[in-house]
Amino acid sequence: MGERDPRVRRELHRREAEMLAALAEWVGIPSVSAAPAHRPDVVRSARWLASALRATGFPVVEEWETEGLPAVYAHWPAEDPSAPTLLVYSHHDVHAVKAEEWRETSPFSPVIRDGRMYGRGASDAKGQALAHLWALRAHPATGRSAPAVGVKLFVEGEEETGSVHMADLLAEHAEQLAADVVMVSDTMLWSLSDAAVCTGVRGSVNGRLEVRGARDDVHSGAVAGVAPNACTELCRLLGLLHDEKGRVTLPGFYDAVAPLSPREQDELDAIPFDEATWLRESHTRAIRGEHGRSPLERIWTRPSVEVSSLLGGDAEQPSRGVIPPVARADLLLRLVPDQTADEVAGQLRRWVDEHRVDGYEYDLTISSTISDPYLTPSEHPAAAALERAMSRALGRPPLRMRNGGAAPAAQLARELGAPVLFFGTGLVDDRWHGHDEKVEVQALVRGAETLAYFLEELASATR
Repeated sequence: MGERDPRVRRELHRREAEMLAALAEWVGIPSVSAAPAHRPDVVRSARWLASALRATGFPVVEEWETEGLPAVYAHWPAEDPSAPTLLVYSHHDVHAVKAEEWRETSPFSPVIRDGRMYGRGASDAKGQALAHLWALRAHPATGRSAPAVGVKLFVEGEEETGSVHMADLLAEHAEQLAADVVMVSDTMLWSLSDAAVCTGVRGSVNGRLEVRGARDDVHSGAVAGVAPNACTELCRLLGLLHDEKGRVTLPGFYDAVAPLSPREQDELDAIPFDEATWLRESHTRAIRGEHGRSPLERIWTRPSVEVSSLLGGDAEQPSRGVIPPVARADLLLRLVPDQTADEVAGQLRRWVDEHRVDGYEYDLTISSTISDPYLTPSEHPAAAALERAMSRALGRPPLRMRNGGAAPAAQLARELGAPVLFFGTGLVDDRWHGHDEKVEVQALVRGAETLAYFLEELASATR
C-alpha cells in the first residue's frame, strides 16, 4: 500500500475554504432540468462549470448544445503522450425541490453547518464533480504542471430527466470522448469510517401504467357497486406485483439473475451493516423485501420493482363523491447482472397483458431512458489502481460494495469501448432527491485526495 502524500493533503486543506466557496456558488444556481422555467439556470450552471474548468487549467473546454440542455466537455492532456486517458462522467443538473419541506436552509442558499454543506446538488452531483477539479488543483504541489494521465470530463445537464440526449452526444463526439478508462462520479460510499470502493450498479426500467374504467367522472350515488373503478383496478394490479415472500411476480424475472460468487458474497458480508444505523440514515421505518436475502443483497445484488407514484381521483381537493375514470402509477424496476433492460421491459408488458380484465383499458408506456446493470471488470489494472488510491487516502484497504441506484455505465462502456470505474463522495444519509440534501466536507476532501492519488496510480498501472 502506498503512503499518503503530505504535499497533496496540505494543499487540499489550504484550499478547503476556497473550494467550499466555489461549491456553494455552483449549488446556488437552481439547475433543475425537469422544470422548463429553470432552463436558463441549467445553461448558467454549464457556463459556471466551464469557467471553473478553465481556471483549473484545462486547455480545452467546450459547452455542447443539445436539443435539450447543455453538457460540458474538457480535456487536459498528460505530460507523457503515451500515458492513458481517463474520462470522468458526471452531471450538473439537479432534481426538483419542494422548498417548503427544507428546514436547514432554502434549497439554493447553501450553508455549512457542523462539517456539512446543505443545498440541492451539494452531493448529487456537483460536489462529486468538483472533487476532480480539487484533485487537479493539488497537483502543482507535487511538482507537476499537468496530470499524470490525460483527463477528460463529460458533465451532462439532463441526468435527472433520463439523459435523453446522451446517446446523441456520445455518437456525435465519439472521437473527443475516446478514453482508456471511464469513471462515473455519481455514486456513494458506504460510510466515512468504513469507506468502500463501488464495483457495480444496478440497471433500471421506468414505466407508467395507466388504467381507464368509466368514461367520465360519475357520481358514486348513481353507479357505485357496478361501475369499473380505475383506482381499484390499478391497486389490484400493483398488489399482484409481489408474492407473499416479497418476490417479483413477472414471469422469468429472476431467470437471468447471476448468482454471487464466493468472493462477492465474502465482500458483501464484510460490510458492517447495522440495522438501527441503516434505518436512521436511510430515513426508513423498516426493512422489507425479498425473504431469505440480507438487506445488502436486496439493495445491491437482487432486482426489485417499486411504485414511485400513484395518481387517481381528487387527490388535492375535497372529494366530489365520484368514481374516478383514470388512475396511473409510475413503476421503477432495478436490474442486476445478467438481466437486460430490454428483456425486463418485455416481461413487464407481458405481465400486464396477462392480468387484463374486461371493463378496463390499459396503457403501459416504457421510458426510452432504460439502462442495463454494470460490473467493473475486477481484473482490470485500473480497478486495482483505484483501490490503491483509496488505501493511500484512508490509511487502510477499502471494502467493496455496489450501488443500488442506476447509472449510464453500461451505455458508456458499450459506446466508448472502455471499462467503467465508480467513485463518488455521497453517503446514504445525504438525502439525494429529498429535502435538506447535504454533503460531508470530510468526504469531499478525502475524495479529492483519493482522486489525486488515483491519477498517479493509473499512470503507474499502465506502464
